Amino acid sequence: MSRQMKRKLERLYDTYTRRSYVDPDPLLFLYRYPDVRDREIAAMVAASLAYGRVEMIMRAVEQVLVFLGPAPATHLNGMTMTQMRQGLAGFTYRFARQAHVMRLMAGMQRVIREYGSLEACFLAGMAPADHTVMPGLIFLCRHLDPDSACGHLLADPAKNSACKRSHLFLRWMVRCDEVDPGGWDRVGPERLMIPLDRHMFTAGRMLGFTRRKTPDKTACLEITDGFRQLQPMDPVKYDFCLTRFGIRRTLEMTDLAGILAD
Repeated sequence: MSRQMKRKLERLYDTYTRRSYVDPDPLLFLYRYPDVRDREIAAMVAASLAYGRVEMIMRAVEQVLVFLGPAPATHLNGMTMTQMRQGLAGFTYRFARQAHVMRLMAGMQRVIREYGSLEACFLAGMAPADHTVMPGLIFLCRHLDPDSACGHLLADPAKNSACKRSHLFLRWMVRCDEVDPGGWDRVGPERLMIPLDRHMFTAGRMLGFTRRKTPDKTACLEITDGFRQLQPMDPVKYDFCLTRFGIRRTLEMTDLAGILAD
């Protein structure tokens, strides 16, 4: 990858990695929570529901977070299943139903009680030699959803899925810049993997990082490795700015193609 291409990506980062370009994005919800223990709960809820039309995503996330209140970690830790059932009565969002969200919340509650936080559970699955976040993510997801009862909300990172929403959650919690609030200070951003949605998959193919036909785990690894050549300590740095193209109505993928080809 040429220095010229890196300069183009840096200009895109400087232009679009701003709070003014976040809306509409479920990332907005994380800015409400100054306490990292609350933020990780909100991030898990927001990322798990981050599929489909963004307007509907925002509505679904808001419904769950309103129920969890201003201090989600404390509220969730002391909650009973009856309270969950009552508070989430009638919840439905595309493939997700009340039972799926309850299972996710019960999983987070179990992890908090056993490990103290989602971050501590994730770190328990990591070793110093691990090249990526995959071992920690597999460990965390198995504790959150040991019997696969969360349905579509949590993809299994041990399988072939790119696990876009899980890697989005990790980007939000690990990176820290104008848009990503961070908070998981004991996890290095150099281990992150690209949250591979169709927009980033298209961008990765434009950049020549993958020739895969589908956005699967292999494509995710290949595209992440491509960015790692440019940013060894922060391979997910350009994710937000590149995915504004195709998400925001004023920024089309054809615009991005023109910038990268120029």
